[in-house]
Amino acid sequence: MTVQDQRLAEVQTPALLLDEAKMTRNIDRLAAHVGGKGVMLRPHLKTAKSTDVARRVLTDGTGPATVSTLAEAEVFAEMGVRDIIYAVGITPDKLGRVAALRDKGCDLSVLLDSVAQAQAVAEASARLGQAIPALIELDCDGHRSGVAPGDPVLVEIGRILHEGAAELRGVLTHAGESYEMTGRDVHRALAEVERAAAVGAAETLRAAGLPCPVVSIGSTPTAHAIEDLTGVTEVRAGVYVFFDLVQAGIGACQQDDIALSVLTTVIGHQQQKGWVITDAGWMAMSRDRGTAAHAVDQGYGVVCDEAGQPIPGLTVIKANQEHGIIAAREGYEGEVPDLPLGTRLRILPNHACATAAQYGAYHVIPSAPGAPLLTWPRFGGW
Repeated sequence: MTVQDQRLAEVQTPALLLDEAKMTRNIDRLAAHVGGKGVMLRPHLKTAKSTDVARRVLTDGTGPATVSTLAEAEVFAEMGVRDIIYAVGITPDKLGRVAALRDKGCDLSVLLDSVAQAQAVAEASARLGQAIPALIELDCDGHRSGVAPGDPVLVEIGRILHEGAAELRGVLTHAGESYEMTGRDVHRALAEVERAAAVGAAETLRAAGLPCPVVSIGSTPTAHAIEDLTGVTEVRAGVYVFFDLVQAGIGACQQDDIALSVLTTVIGHQQQKGWVITDAGWMAMSRDRGTAAHAVDQGYGVVCDEAGQPIPGLTVIKANQEHGIIAAREGYEGEVPDLPLGTRLRILPNHACATAAQYGAYHVIPSAPGAPLLTWPRFGGW
């Protein structure tokens, strides 16, 4: 056995593995790209949900950061992060938790895209005696929620916040459609659409006599491809820390950049079908089939040996709750290695966020050769 095999042999499967060296390389690459253009990077911590990962992603541990749940905001604020955007549309019942975090010294801002939400934030600000900062979400590509560019409601929302007891912090958009498009050139074009929408909205607010200090854009594909950041104050991205098969499939990264994998054990065979059965089903991998529409469908994940080297032609073709079924992909005519009972394999995930969500901890393979495995807890909830 190699040193690495000996370390992994002590881990019960299925288990979530994190390659620290690849993670660090991914973090450094985007920090250099965005920082080199003179704009602040605001990492999204929703994929990681780990204080250990956050300490490596954030420049000094205090922020700035993005989250997608108030549970994340609470954990990271307790860790010492002081600048957080809660980047999911706010509801009135959550404003008490927002105010409580702000009372503890965390500059937590919320996101909204409607008059009703703005009124709720303004009313809560008056009632609680503090100006809750809010960003107006923009829909730059028809992907999800947000105010459409040019919609007069943008200024109406801004006035409710600014003239009420709240704080108009700025605008925010997310090029979610970039996850459906392939290629750096396409991502660069979408990044410009994202930038133009945000900068245009900021100019509209300022022309109406309203403040707009923050102009926030970002998605992992567009953050890596963007060249012009004129008028932008910050860029957000999250899954870039780990990457996954979806990101590799659309050209945002290479497969070798994927830092997460699921360690699994061969538990049986169906020789007549050419199947290898493992203990990593959809409870371990998630049901995400994000590569199904790609040029190369990766099934439920790409199969690697225990050292993390992809085994040509093999994917997880089916997944039951606790059973993963490995076979050669359709049309593959190469040799398939013998994988006897007890063989340890790694599976690269389609969607890092969904797969990581199945686990309570990362088993971290340290950058230092031969160093013992580390365990970094992760959390869930809302």
